[in-house]
Amino acid sequence: MSRAYFSLLLAVTLAAPGNAQSSRPLPWAATTDPVGRLGTNRFQTPVNQILTPAGRHIMLPGMRPQAVALSPDRRRLVTSGKTPELVVLDPVSGEIQQRVPLPSEKALDLTPAPVSPQILEPDKSGQLSFTGLIFSPDGRRIYLANVDGSIKVFAVAEDGKVSGLGTFALPGNAAPRRSAEIPAGLAVSSDGKRLYVAMNLSNRMAELDTTTGEILRVWDVGVAPFDVVLTGRKAYVSNWGGRRPEAGDLTGPAGRGTLVRVDPARFIASEGSVTVVDLAQNRVLTEIITGRHACALALSPNGRWVVVANAGADTLSVIDTRADKIVETVSARRDPGDLFGAQPNALTFDSSGKRLYVCNGTQNAVAVFDFKPGRTKLAGLIPTGWFPGAIACDNQRQSLYVANIKAFSPGRERPDREPEYNSRQFYGSFSLIPLPSRRQLAGQTRVVLENLRYPLLRQAALPARPGQPPRPVPERVGEPSVFNHVIYIIKENRTYDQVLGDVPEGNGDPSLCVFGERVTPNQHKMVSDFVLLDNTYCSGILSADGHQWSDTGIATDYMERSFAGFPRSYPDGMSDDDIDALVYSPAGFIWDNVLAHGKTLRDYGEYTIAESRWKDPARKGRPRFLDYWRDFTQNTGEIVIGSRPSVESLRPHIVADTVGWDLQIPDVFRARQFIRDLKAAEKTGEWPNFMIFCLPNDHTSGTRHGSPTPEAQVADNDLAFGQIVEAVSHSRFWKDTCILAIEDDPQAGWDHVSGYRTTAYVISPYTRRGAVVSTQYNQTSLLRTMELMLGLKPMNQMDATATPMYDCFTDVPDFTPWKCVTNNIPLDQMNPDPKKLSDSLLRKHAYASARLNLSEPDRCPEDLLNRILWHAVKGPKTPYPEWAITPVEDDDD
Repeated sequence: MSRAYFSLLLAVTLAAPGNAQSSRPLPWAATTDPVGRLGTNRFQTPVNQILTPAGRHIMLPGMRPQAVALSPDRRRLVTSGKTPELVVLDPVSGEIQQRVPLPSEKALDLTPAPVSPQILEPDKSGQLSFTGLIFSPDGRRIYLANVDGSIKVFAVAEDGKVSGLGTFALPGNAAPRRSAEIPAGLAVSSDGKRLYVAMNLSNRMAELDTTTGEILRVWDVGVAPFDVVLTGRKAYVSNWGGRRPEAGDLTGPAGRGTLVRVDPARFIASEGSVTVVDLAQNRVLTEIITGRHACALALSPNGRWVVVANAGADTLSVIDTRADKIVETVSARRDPGDLFGAQPNALTFDSSGKRLYVCNGTQNAVAVFDFKPGRTKLAGLIPTGWFPGAIACDNQRQSLYVANIKAFSPGRERPDREPEYNSRQFYGSFSLIPLPSRRQLAGQTRVVLENLRYPLLRQAALPARPGQPPRPVPERVGEPSVFNHVIYIIKENRTYDQVLGDVPEGNGDPSLCVFGERVTPNQHKMVSDFVLLDNTYCSGILSADGHQWSDTGIATDYMERSFAGFPRSYPDGMSDDDIDALVYSPAGFIWDNVLAHGKTLRDYGEYTIAESRWKDPARKGRPRFLDYWRDFTQNTGEIVIGSRPSVESLRPHIVADTVGWDLQIPDVFRARQFIRDLKAAEKTGEWPNFMIFCLPNDHTSGTRHGSPTPEAQVADNDLAFGQIVEAVSHSRFWKDTCILAIEDDPQAGWDHVSGYRTTAYVISPYTRRGAVVSTQYNQTSLLRTMELMLGLKPMNQMDATATPMYDCFTDVPDFTPWKCVTNNIPLDQMNPDPKKLSDSLLRKHAYASARLNLSEPDRCPEDLLNRILWHAVKGPKTPYPEWAITPVEDDDD
């Protein structure tokens, strides 16, 4: 489709938002492009969107920059990310001037001359704050909040050189299950003598002496304070989680043993707030309730207004500092009636106070507002990099400086360029953007909306048409589908090439295939008998965001910022320590959507916590794999297996005698529990409309002694999947059931197309047989497809603009039952004792595997685990495919 036609379509959409459009799916919604760099300054993300950042775009390898500060003299920009350093940039050229190691944890050294970075031992923790980076008023110091419980202090010399000066340590033991505080937003008094810190874990704000680092005063604020600004004698503190819970409030966990107020239906964090502190009178004046996820604050140049970014509500709250009341709530969306998905999370004023610039993270844009309290209006959108999360305005140079939390490797721009393969290089980027004129802003707005596929958002809201015939995937929500039951299977951590790279019909690299047809005969038979998808992607990169994308179709601002070491939680939803209502999408989970539309639900392990034990309470120790295997194969009944929900809304719907994450329990056990329920349903004729299934053992346990070999665990996963498909296809429900499956994340695996590319499966009587579909899909495509099948409205802008999987289906069904294939690898094939291994590398990997934390998802170094898997299957002499996981150096920028 031509860009001219698309531009016309976009113009019609914007000019007449209430007009009905064509009923046919927009032809440009589908593409066969791969994820990654498409050309000069053009990137395809694994979440449907295109990136075409304005201005100068600077890649920052290894970083996810979450904070930016412009020096008072405007001569230098500073930012920081996952690398243990402060990066200093030239605000004119974008050239990186310095990379300054974080100072060590020793106390601040107040020698007359700044301590040399060469002498000062750097802090190798590599942690960042959620936010918190600021210059002193005289520009001689820089303060950086570090999530490991300290403020890093840097000195700026007369010649502009920055060096590490020392550390202000914050008190520990701030909350259950965590010893270190989590500093976030920072503010400095006008005389430079006091530093104010939002202490994100203990729900307090602290005042520090900038000479000694001594804590002078502390105030209680709301839950998970994020940012601080000062005006007059008052401090304003935003609270991600709103007010502190009181007796009788409905609460949910917020990480590290803390609690947050939640709503009664979905158990999602329900509010944000701003605490107002009178510094002169040393007391809290009031707490102002705002929208969800109140995060960044901006103070108008005249000090009259404080604007709060409510990322979880897609709004801005304008607070009058004279009355300490909200005088205006402004939508950050293009149209206030649009679905959730702007996520304003950083903002700044220009020097006049008449323009407000807001980072709309999920829309990859800076929203420009004409600021007039009571009449503030969106003027337009400026395209940025991927998920802008910090911003500064330089009126003198008429420029915006934007830190983009995510990015791709730069790759190469020549036609023969090598792509970026690994999803876990933690790139970020920095944008230097000239302030646009009104005319330029109008053009940029069109670009942003094109990149967001905005017409699809409008099309998703079109009403159902009467008299439509049943289709596998209806064109509009509420139109009939041939399917009445949908099974959604979420597996763990494989790329396409690792499993299906040996399938000659698809775009695979057999040299990268470690779990090919011998190990996964059922999945190979599925893609042969049904449809092979070779251009489908995970939207996230690890279990924490992978399960958010899988289950909610979006990642929140809180989730994206949590990559700063995951200091509050690792929110995969599979363990007690990592349940966190702040991470959940305010638009809800797919199961909330199912229930809201009156459909029935059953959960087989997703977002549940495993509970298993010996039936005999006198028996010590936890059961191991062979114990479970014997209990399963011999029906000994010695072990009790169960689970409980991570989110309370799931409690009535979970299958309590199965489990999600526990790699010691074979997947064939999970399949058996499902098949048991299926057979019972055949007798009654009643079966849920939506079933969600966690099938995790393709993650593997490495080569840990006492666990199955990697091939055995992947074979177990494959057989269980095959058993589920066979049982459904032989049941009375086959005629109106569709099974969709995908991995939760690619675990930094190797793949010759993209590290985000993964395996996915579509199985039903209406699935195209023997077809290869190279349409680009991702996890939001699966969600959108399931929603259309079940008559569910989209949850947010991401699933609403996703490409439904129309290309996978035919209107002519084939009801032939499917037959499972017997496994080739014994499922109880165990890893040997390291002492019996003659090869030194395999022995080293076996010992390393023994030290890996596999009791919870993603607690082990992914590169190490991937190397272990490669050599366990390919042998110790086969070179590890560095080319498929290492970013290509860019020599074109």
